[in-house]
Amino acid sequence: MTHVEDELTSQPECWTRAAAEAAGHGGALPVPGERVAIVGCGTSYFMAQAVAALREGAGQGETDAFAASEFPRGRSYDRVVALTRSGTTTEVLELLGQLKGRIGTTAITADPHTPVMAAADDVVVLDYADERSVVQTRFATTALTLLRAHLGLHTEAAVTDARTALTDPLPPGLVDCTQFTFLGRGWTVGLANEAGLKMREAALSWTEAYPAMEYRHGPISITTKGTATWMFGEAPEGLAEQVRGTGALWVDGGLDPLAELVRAQRLAVAVAAARGLDPDRPRHLTRSVILAGAQE
Repeated sequence: MTHVEDELTSQPECWTRAAAEAAGHGGALPVPGERVAIVGCGTSYFMAQAVAALREGAGQGETDAFAASEFPRGRSYDRVVALTRSGTTTEVLELLGQLKGRIGTTAITADPHTPVMAAADDVVVLDYADERSVVQTRFATTALTLLRAHLGLHTEAAVTDARTALTDPLPPGLVDCTQFTFLGRGWTVGLANEAGLKMREAALSWTEAYPAMEYRHGPISITTKGTATWMFGEAPEGLAEQVRGTGALWVDGGLDPLAELVRAQRLAVAVAAARGLDPDRPRHLTRSVILAGAQE
């Protein structure tokens, strides 16, 4: 079993622990009414997109998501939350340093022995969700579960669905598809983006992700036999029929959307295996991006 397979199968237990501990981190996490920005890089940026949509949708305050390198330095926030598994990512550390003393910051990380511990004002450590694999699975979803629980939006149904996602067979013919499109709405757009990244990283697949309603504004033109189109959450009316009409395989995300992401992680590993790839060693990638010459 690869590291990524071992790690992705442990997600239900990690989610349960994160949800149980969420209340204990209340002092470090955003409170209702705060204007918040959530930042990250790669997978963490897509989790930031999901959390931002969830928080604002729950009426807890204006919430934005940015890639750490693209944070608007002139904009005012009450708190910036940084998601960083390694605690060493250059763009995150540089941003936290620039915000020190101006805006309150919280880092959510997996490693308590890294520079982020001193760079952020508050830190939440999810060391039990740390990973050996370059490809992120359980840290990202556990951080999202922590924040989902903090918002009062986590339920045990998500954990139950994650167990189902780990045991039920993938749809017939899915692994043999040559192009994959993931769709989301609201907070699940971030999950769709992350599913696409997993397929690119682990399986070198031709993969795209869109807001579901935007898919019909051009991207559906490439959909054909050999395409899989996977919906995270409830699909817009008529979209499934339109996709099936192209000859593509439609995958209906009937589980909790975060559990659907677990299914997509499994797909990435399965496609990698079918193509003779090692998902623990994605091409051109390292576990943390540390830019040469950057200050840490």
